[in-house]
Amino acid sequence: MTAPEGTRPTRSGPPAGRGGDRRPVRPPLDRPRRAAYEAVAAVHRDDAFANLVLPMILREEGLFGRDAAFATELTYGTLRHLGTLDAILTDAAGRDVARIDPPVRDALRLGAYQLLHTRVPAHAAVSSTVDLVRSVAPGATGFANAVLREVSTRDADAWVAKLAPPMETDPVGHLALAYSHPQWIVRAFSEALDGDLGETERLLIEDNERPPVHLCARPGLIDPVELADQVGGAPGAFSPYAVYLPGGAPGDIPAVVDGRAHVQDEGSQLVAAALADAPLDGPDGRWLDLCAGPGGKAGLLGALAAQRGARVTAVEVAEHRARLVSLATRDLPVAVLTMDGREVGGDPKLPEQHFDRVLVDAPCTGLGSLRRRPESRWRRQPSDLPPLTRLQRELLGAALRAVRPGGLVAYVTCSPHTVETHVTVTEAARRSGVAVDFVDARPLLPAGMPGLGDGPTVQLWPHRHGTDAMFLAVLRRG
Repeated sequence: MTAPEGTRPTRSGPPAGRGGDRRPVRPPLDRPRRAAYEAVAAVHRDDAFANLVLPMILREEGLFGRDAAFATELTYGTLRHLGTLDAILTDAAGRDVARIDPPVRDALRLGAYQLLHTRVPAHAAVSSTVDLVRSVAPGATGFANAVLREVSTRDADAWVAKLAPPMETDPVGHLALAYSHPQWIVRAFSEALDGDLGETERLLIEDNERPPVHLCARPGLIDPVELADQVGGAPGAFSPYAVYLPGGAPGDIPAVVDGRAHVQDEGSQLVAAALADAPLDGPDGRWLDLCAGPGGKAGLLGALAAQRGARVTAVEVAEHRARLVSLATRDLPVAVLTMDGREVGGDPKLPEQHFDRVLVDAPCTGLGSLRRRPESRWRRQPSDLPPLTRLQRELLGAALRAVRPGGLVAYVTCSPHTVETHVTVTEAARRSGVAVDFVDARPLLPAGMPGLGDGPTVQLWPHRHGTDAMFLAVLRRG
């Protein structure tokens, strides 16, 4: 990826003065900050995803080790705290942040993040950001310097105290500004947590923490203890296949390269394993993953199926994602179909009442993975919900047609929004036209897991379980 035009600094020195003396030439803009700027700018300018664009930029810049870690911290930290940073910059600049030119705005966000959330000395944060502005908008250096010096007059808590509405009169508004989440998401989290504002606050805090990388040791291919020893990590707290990676690039791990392990949040492992482990009467050789891309859950199900003499049909509507599923499940008993999962019964490859276990990992808002995809909190809108929930109901209805009588369907979303969880699964079951019983999902998760609620469904949480906020409902067709 080449840098956007205007983002590369030029550093030719000024003309010689009298006697041939030259003024000191400013040092070139440091590469970690430039990389972070280019990543943040791509997210806002091109709707790029940080987890895709940043690794390319780091490779281009030749950044490794501490430099890569610093660029990563600046990128993700700025994106996580964007709402609060923008409120602070609006106050410090005396104008709405939306009226600041985008290149300057993104540079100021990076500078404000350094001032308020890192140990970078204030003078270094200000001067490096002014250098960055000089490289992308030379006429705005004085403005940037003044704004950042105003930001530096308070720490993060003092800015929140000044700008956030009182918790007593507007708790949602206070939490939204204090912890940098849109108000509608704060409300959704609070509703899913039964209105407990204290627990909502703990969730928001956890959403702003850098999450660890979780690996899945594929059963029958590598033991998780062996994998943990190889990577210097630790076995997961709950999933029998999880390993916590302490650092480094997971794509360089030999077990990941050769398909014995893959990167997957522990919560995703737990919900896929719950379906595979749920008691089932009758035949158990035909499994279906109805929304398989990009292939993490299909990979785990395929490894489990290989141990049990079963086969998995993995369905993915998007061709590029179907190719990812094929790569993720190579050498496993998985057949990948590029088609719409809602075509159950209308295509001979997806017959009705044929499968013993069906997973519906439905497309959703992704509000449960905001730790890993911080830009999503600013892109998603309440208006996204109606088309998504309609698709979720249609896919779950298709799954209930696909499963045989007595078979099991697991409905999974990476969102705790009650409209995408309880409302969707209840409505889809009601409209399906088939007899459906809810299976208590709590016993399908490891013994001793805290905070699983009253059942029969399960909601996992970052602040309770250290996982993404995965929702699980298990249904048995009558």
